[in-house]
Amino acid sequence: MRGLLSLPFFGRRRFDSLSAQEILALAIASEEEDGRIYALYASRLRQSYPATAALFDRMAAEEEEHRRRLIDLYRARYGNLILPIRREHVSDFYVRRPVWLIENLGLERIRAEALAMEREAQAFYRAAAQRSTDAEVRKLLGDLAAAEADHERGADAMIAVRLAGEAGSEEVSAARRQFILTWVQPGLAGLMDGSVSTLAPIFATAFATQDPWTTFLVGLSASVGAGISMGFTEAAHDDGKLSGRGSPVKRGIASGVMTTAGGLGHALPYLIPEFWTATIVALAVVFVELWAIAWIQNRYMETPWRRALFQVVLGGSLVLAAGILIGGG
Repeated sequence: MRGLLSLPFFGRRRFDSLSAQEILALAIASEEEDGRIYALYASRLRQSYPATAALFDRMAAEEEEHRRRLIDLYRARYGNLILPIRREHVSDFYVRRPVWLIENLGLERIRAEALAMEREAQAFYRAAAQRSTDAEVRKLLGDLAAAEADHERGADAMIAVRLAGEAGSEEVSAARRQFILTWVQPGLAGLMDGSVSTLAPIFATAFATQDPWTTFLVGLSASVGAGISMGFTEAAHDDGKLSGRGSPVKRGIASGVMTTAGGLGHALPYLIPEFWTATIVALAVVFVELWAIAWIQNRYMETPWRRALFQVVLGGSLVLAAGILIGGG
C-alpha cells in the first residue's frame, strides 16, 4: 500500500491515483463529515425553523446509513483499521466551504449549501464507481451515487412541499421578518438619516458659497461622519440576542452604508463645476431618494403609500427649505 505522506505536495494526492481502499476510506470520512454538518444545521434551525430542521435531521440519518454501509464493506475487504484520509488530503477533490461556522447563516443559504453538498457527493460516487474494478465496491459506490441523486431530488422536493404548506409559510414569514429586522430596518433608518439630515448642511453651504467643490467637501464629510456614527450606534446599542434583531455587525453595516449613501446621493452632483446645474441635479436626486424611502416603507414596513409619502416628503421638504433659507439668508 502506498504511503499517504510519502508523496509530493505535502502528502496531497490526486484523485485518480487513489486505490480502492483509499477511495472507500475517503468516502467514509466524507459521509461522516456531511452527517455532522447536517446535524449542526438542524440544531441551528430547530428553534426558528422546525420543519426545515426535521429535514436536516433526516438527511443526517441517511448520511449515517451511507457511512455504515461503507464501513461494512471496508471491514470485509481491508479489516478494521480505516485509513485516515480526508478531503483535504486529495489535491483535486472538492472541499466543503466552512459556511457552517457563520453564526447567523440565512435559511435560504443553508438550503442552497445542502443541495450543493448532495450534488458534489453524487459526482464523487459516480467518478469513484467508474474507477473501481472490484464488482462489489463498484456496485456500492454506484448505489450511493443513485442514493445521493435521490437525496438531492427528495430534499429539493421536500423543501418545495414544506414551503407550500403551513410550516413552510411560517418559516418563510419568519425568514422575511428576520431579514427586515437585520437589514431593512437599520438600512432604512440609515437612509432616512443620511438623506434628510444632510440636506440642511449641504444646501446651506451650496447657497451660502455657491461653490460646488466646497459644497461637495461639506457633503462628503457630513455623509461619511454620519455613516460612521450611525453604524457604530446601531451595532453598539443592541447585541440582538434579546431583541432577535440579528447580528449587530450586519445591522451596523446596513445602517452605516445606507446613511453614507443617503448623504452622498445629493453631495456627488456638486462635483459638477457649474453651480446651478449641480444644484438642479442634486434636487432631482433628493426627489429620487425621498421616493425610494417611501417605497421601502411601503414595501417592507407595510406603511400605507399616502402616509409614507406625506411623512417623507414633508420632513425632507422642511429640512431642505431650512438649509436653503439659512444658506441664502
